[in-house]
Amino acid sequence: MNLRVELAAIDCLTLRLFDAIDEANVPWLLAAAERLRTTFGTALLDLVPSYTTLMLHYDLAQLDDAQARSLCQQALSGLTPATAEQGREVSLPVWYHPSVGPDLEPLARQRGLAVEELIALHSGRAYSVFALGFAPGFGFMGLVDPRLASPRLATPRKAVAAGSVGIAERQTAIYPAVSPGGWNLVGRCPTRLFDPALEGFSLLRPGDRVRFVPIEREQFLRLGGDATPMEAQP
Repeated sequence: MNLRVELAAIDCLTLRLFDAIDEANVPWLLAAAERLRTTFGTALLDLVPSYTTLMLHYDLAQLDDAQARSLCQQALSGLTPATAEQGREVSLPVWYHPSVGPDLEPLARQRGLAVEELIALHSGRAYSVFALGFAPGFGFMGLVDPRLASPRLATPRKAVAAGSVGIAERQTAIYPAVSPGGWNLVGRCPTRLFDPALEGFSLLRPGDRVRFVPIEREQFLRLGGDATPMEAQP
C-alpha cells in the first residue's frame, strides 16, 4: 500500500492506496474505510470505495483541507488488512441460457470452450465486489478466470434486461435494471439488486464475496425471474 491523498473537490479527497486492480486490495480498502469512519466521526459526509481508492467527502463546517488530510494520515497510519469476515458471502442464482444470455454461445466459441465449461468457470469461484457504480446497485466484481476475459461489445445494446449477468474483460456484473450496456451477457439472475427497502438500497456492497449458483428455467421462474428472450447482437 502506497497512500497518496489527492484533491477531488473543495470538500472531497481521493485516497489512492494502490495502482492496479487486485482482489488483494479489498481487505485493505475495507480496513481503511472503517478507520476513516471512526476517525472523522460526524465530519464524514460520505465515503465511496473503488478498486484502488476511497473518495472521502467531509464537512467544511467542521474541517478545512489541512485538517482533513491530517486526519487521513492519522487514520491510516499502521493500517492492517481487514479479516475476511468483514465482507459478506452472497449467493446469487443464475439461469445460464442463450435466450437470456445471448452472448453465452458466441463467447464459448471464441474461447474454445463448451458452454458447460464456460458456465462451470464462471460459477466456480467467488468474486469480490470492488465497487458500486454505473447504475444503482450495479456491482463491479472480479476477477473472472482469464479464459473468460473478453472485451466489451463494439456496439453496446440499447436495452439490457434487468438481472442480466455479463462479462467484460476480467470483470463480471449483474444489471439491476433495464439500461444500455455493452457487456457480454451469459445468463440472468432473478434476485432484485436495487431496492429502496434495503439498507443502503443495494443488495451488494463493496467487499462482499459473491458466488453464482446455476439454476434451471423452472427455478428461475419460481424465484420471480423474467424469461423474456433477448436478441443477439448482429
